[in-house]
Amino acid sequence: MRDEYRVALEEVIVAKAAGERPPAPEPAEPASAQVVDLMAMLEKSVQDAKATRGEPATVHPMPTKGKTTAKKTGSTAAAAKKASPKRATAKKAASKRKPPRSA
Repeated sequence: MRDEYRVALEEVIVAKAAGERPPAPEPAEPASAQVVDLMAMLEKSVQDAKATRGEPATVHPMPTKGKTTAKKTGSTAAAAKKASPKRATAKKAASKRKPPRSA
């Protein structure tokens, strides 16, 4: 293992101590531009797993935020009706502060 940053930093320090111009940095290798679609990979993995178990491989779209797809049944519906709505908290009036004394 080689610490390339430390080696480059030492070269810059030596060059500055000698009154020379520091060496120009070498261009870095470009990063990989490969983009991976994680959701597609996950869906494929789920389909493959279901296929090996013998289940039908169906993928349903994810529900949008704020909408519920599950129906309320039984005690959960009754509990939802009994639950009281949240009350908005009253804002407190800003207290008056005394200005600081000047000397």
